[in-house]
Amino acid sequence: MSQTISRYLPADDAQRLVLHDEIHTRPSATIKLPALISYVAVLNKEVEKSAELAHLKQLPSNEDLDLESMKGNFLQLQCPDYKVIWERHTEFTRYTIFQPLPAHAQWGSHLPELTPSVATGTDWLLDIPGKTITAIHLAMLNEGMQDPDAFAKARHWLGEGTVIGCKMGRSLDDQPHSHLMTHLRIGADGFERILVLASADTSENRSGRIAQRLLELETYRIMSLLSLPLAKTLATHLTQSELRLVEINERFEKKMDKDELLLNDLAALAAKVESTTAENSYRFSAARAYDAIVQQRIAEMREQPLSGIQTVGEFMQRRLDPAMATVNATSIRLSALAERVARASDLLRTRVDIATETHNQQLLVTLTKGQATQLRLQTTVEGLSIAAISYYVVSLTLYLGKALQASGMNISPDMLAGFSTPVVVFVCWRMVQKIHRSLRDG
Repeated sequence: MSQTISRYLPADDAQRLVLHDEIHTRPSATIKLPALISYVAVLNKEVEKSAELAHLKQLPSNEDLDLESMKGNFLQLQCPDYKVIWERHTEFTRYTIFQPLPAHAQWGSHLPELTPSVATGTDWLLDIPGKTITAIHLAMLNEGMQDPDAFAKARHWLGEGTVIGCKMGRSLDDQPHSHLMTHLRIGADGFERILVLASADTSENRSGRIAQRLLELETYRIMSLLSLPLAKTLATHLTQSELRLVEINERFEKKMDKDELLLNDLAALAAKVESTTAENSYRFSAARAYDAIVQQRIAEMREQPLSGIQTVGEFMQRRLDPAMATVNATSIRLSALAERVARASDLLRTRVDIATETHNQQLLVTLTKGQATQLRLQTTVEGLSIAAISYYVVSLTLYLGKALQASGMNISPDMLAGFSTPVVVFVCWRMVQKIHRSLRDG
């Protein structure tokens, strides 16, 4: 995307236009009522974008699609009798088909079969790459709720199941702009059904926003619940790990095993907990993010109750909130277990460090005593060394005296050796002191 150049502004940052246009990348569709919106969301794990491209190219008048056109993860594709919107998200891909509502489905006296135009005579829906997570038929009419038999006919259109619904939105005169009814049950065709009765003056843009809000609400509700089975499975493993930690702490407190063995057991438990955290932290974080979007979409509906039936927000609160509480509690429990294992490891390492320090002090005392003994031995050896050196020097003096006596000099070798002994001992002692001083100063 090229940068804008303004005579009034410095050069654009490289990301300015990308960040600015992010808010416009997934616009809601414009829908002319009455309409049928068929919606399929599939998990796209291990599904390459190239496979989705090949599938979209099967749509008429869209054979020239390429990967470059899918770079923004959003496409609006116009076909002869309908429109398809493709959206790819991190974990799922959405396919939304917009077409006029078939005449037999508008206010039929029985549950009509709904087949989107794109699927007529083809397996296009069946061949969508990925695993279905949400499928919805959303019918939108602009007849409002003026017909006194509207509720009865809506129940016929929705089929069996307890109907929930509400009035949506508020105008300046505090009147709703549309009515919603559904039972959030999967029919024999695999689709849920939602019916929206909008006021006659509802614009195409508002219809698109209503449809997008409802489809996202149900999709993110299911995506947030992906963590519930995982949370229930983890509960058993967490209980086992917590009991294992209690058992290790008891052994630690009562000093039943060596510290090395306890450290090995704690390290194994910490590795197991850390692995579990790494495997599941994203799933739990995603669940919280999806649930936040659900709550936001419910708030955006600005619900008002319809007489005799439960609102969507109340229904969600009764069933979704406990599920998310279980997921959040499991996530908190896993984090708390990791912290407890870390604290136990720190305590054990502290005890090991204290024991090591005590051992080092004892070793230092032993070494000090050994050095003192060695010093005393060294002093004794030095005294013996002075005596030995003096003995050899006096012996040499005796030989010198004998040599002088033999040469005719009147001298006694024994007297010479005797008188030289103190001098030799003193000189040797001074030499040893000098050597000590030079080593100490150097």
